[in-house]
Amino acid sequence: MLATLALLLAAPRADEVPFRIADDAIVVDVEINGKSASLMFDTGFSGAVVIGDTVNLGKPTGKVQLRDFVGSFEAKTTKIESLKIGGHAMAGEDLEAVQVPGGRYTESYGTHVDGILGFQPFSNGVFEINFERRVLVFHPSSLDISQRTPDGKRTFLAKMLPRGHDSVEMSCKLENGERMYLALDTGNAFYATTHKDVLERVGLWKEGRKPEFMGLSMVASGPVGSFKLAMPAMEIFTVPVEGSVWSIIDLPSSSAEHDGTVGFGFLKNMNTILDTGRRRVWMENFTGRFSDPAQGSVGVAAFHDPSRGRVRIASVTPGSPAAAAGIQRGDDLLAINGAEVVNLGWRELERLLAGEAGSKVELAYSRSGELRRVELERVVLVNRVAPPANR
Repeated sequence: MLATLALLLAAPRADEVPFRIADDAIVVDVEINGKSASLMFDTGFSGAVVIGDTVNLGKPTGKVQLRDFVGSFEAKTTKIESLKIGGHAMAGEDLEAVQVPGGRYTESYGTHVDGILGFQPFSNGVFEINFERRVLVFHPSSLDISQRTPDGKRTFLAKMLPRGHDSVEMSCKLENGERMYLALDTGNAFYATTHKDVLERVGLWKEGRKPEFMGLSMVASGPVGSFKLAMPAMEIFTVPVEGSVWSIIDLPSSSAEHDGTVGFGFLKNMNTILDTGRRRVWMENFTGRFSDPAQGSVGVAAFHDPSRGRVRIASVTPGSPAAAAGIQRGDDLLAINGAEVVNLGWRELERLLAGEAGSKVELAYSRSGELRRVELERVVLVNRVAPPANR
């Protein structure tokens, strides 16, 4: 008995690190090169760290080309000598921190955030994103999820595509047998994101068709035209989902190998274990939900304009309540329901503008210095896939 107890005590144990939920994002406390920081955990970013230059990690040691859904841009890098996540030391060679000037991470996520923590430090080993208990769990390598048997209702086992160690990509299977290949992306605030040309390839969208409701989304390289689409039933990473609302980028993908990402809206319902060595992902649904109902919108996208120190309305969806009320692109958004918005990021703005269909929101905005107020009723501005004969 004593020998058995000794073996149990000597066996590797899981190490848990708490995280916070902020505006459809995971935020974790880290220590980089001896400096403390709070970072948004983004499995869709293949590097180690992107951080604002207000955190001094040392002199730049190189440059890197970053790529998002639609474009790429260059930034300076600093070598990471040490990285601890909530006290858990991360092993890894050639880790670099991308240092970007300024950065409005705190405004974007509604809580203090210095930058982004990417997938690279997690690409070796077995780790878990446990949304139920809000902890990252670093499991011993002896945990072999490939030997588990999923029930297909609450637990699921998916196989990663053979595409290296810089992302976790898996397939989504449509009822017509077509597949999309998307990355597991905690940094995507939406349910899932793909591109219009991908929809054309899999038979969900007819080439040349225009969406009824067109809007705007913000990605790292800037604002981009996008629209919401009610997707049909499919299997997302082997998980059967009856219906969900995706964000569709109205531009081709920046890489022919990637169709997009499955984001926070899907993942928040799961406790997910990732094992890149064995190329397996284990998901356990703990909420009883696999998607959320479509939210109402007034048809406004707004972003902070640093050159003016104000929040500017960047797009107004045709046919929306905002368009009917006469709100125009270029107007300054001053307040939502009486609360000033000058210091809010685009994520927080989007969250405040959205809500249950039928609910109302009051906007204060200005045009050429003239203050205007309007109360709008939120409606569902979601496009539908065409019937098979019309696709």
